[in-house]
Amino acid sequence: MTRTLHVAFASAIDVLLGSYLGTVVWCVVVPAVVLGPAAPPIMMNVWASVLGGVVGLCFSLVGASIGRSALEQRWPSGWQRNAVVHASWLLLVVTIAAGWIITRIDPLQLFSQQGLEGASRIFTALFTPETAIIGQAIGAMVETIYLAFMATVFAVPFSFLLSFFSARNLMRDTAIRRSVYVVVRFITNFSRSIEPLIWAIVFSVWVGIGPFAGMLALVVHTIASLTKQYAEQIEDVDHGPMEAIEATGARRVQVIWFSVVPQCVIPFLSFTIYRWDINVRMATVIGLVGGGGIGNMLIQYQGLAQWNEVGMIVIIIATVVWLMDVISARVREALK
Repeated sequence: MTRTLHVAFASAIDVLLGSYLGTVVWCVVVPAVVLGPAAPPIMMNVWASVLGGVVGLCFSLVGASIGRSALEQRWPSGWQRNAVVHASWLLLVVTIAAGWIITRIDPLQLFSQQGLEGASRIFTALFTPETAIIGQAIGAMVETIYLAFMATVFAVPFSFLLSFFSARNLMRDTAIRRSVYVVVRFITNFSRSIEPLIWAIVFSVWVGIGPFAGMLALVVHTIASLTKQYAEQIEDVDHGPMEAIEATGARRVQVIWFSVVPQCVIPFLSFTIYRWDINVRMATVIGLVGGGGIGNMLIQYQGLAQWNEVGMIVIIIATVVWLMDVISARVREALK
């Protein structure tokens, strides 16, 4: 990055942070503290954003740049350092205050009589589970485990292949490789940004409600997540073996297969086992929207307010998740 682009990028960060600060203070904090239920006029919101951006630009021009401090990973000296530190704390405090206001946090609601009575009824039922459904629940849990397992199995080959196209150290030599890297990264980041719950809804409409839809949802999300983890591991490999094999005149594929893959096999296995553990938990959740497994049972009994049955299902889920966590941890330790 040239010096001019570096300064421009840092200034853009400062303008955005200033605009964010002005907007949040005027649109969130001020109405909650001063205006009450009344909202400020729209044009005033725009002016608050613009004014904040101007202030951020002024800070950048005089050397008190948060953006530059972040990019260079060092603080400025003199009064500029104090200005950056105080501005950073102000951003943090305002963000926390805005989060408190937007999420309507009210700790007193935890101790209201009506709330305590309702929570007491539910917890009493949850801890007196209905054992009559244990056979059905175990069968649904087995379906959930296999759903997660098959999703992991189908996702691993795609993730393995895509990870080499997502590793910056392998794809920076030519313009074509860099373009492929950007495209693959964009697709996997986009896929990972959409929660499995949303994918389950899409596939439930596409292929019908059931475990197949849930498996497909987990496959998409698992491919995106494992590709990122695999690629990051590839980017951390020792380049010595690569250079040694390249010196022999080996082709690109041979270099990767004989120098990169051997260094990544064990971490890849560890990531895959851990991902299966995660998929078991996710499979429970996506069942709530028709993805199959024990999640379907859970949403049915919860919708009927049959909390004793819900308690039985929760106990089975917690037990299986705990066992999976223990087993996967032991296997990952053995692989190290």
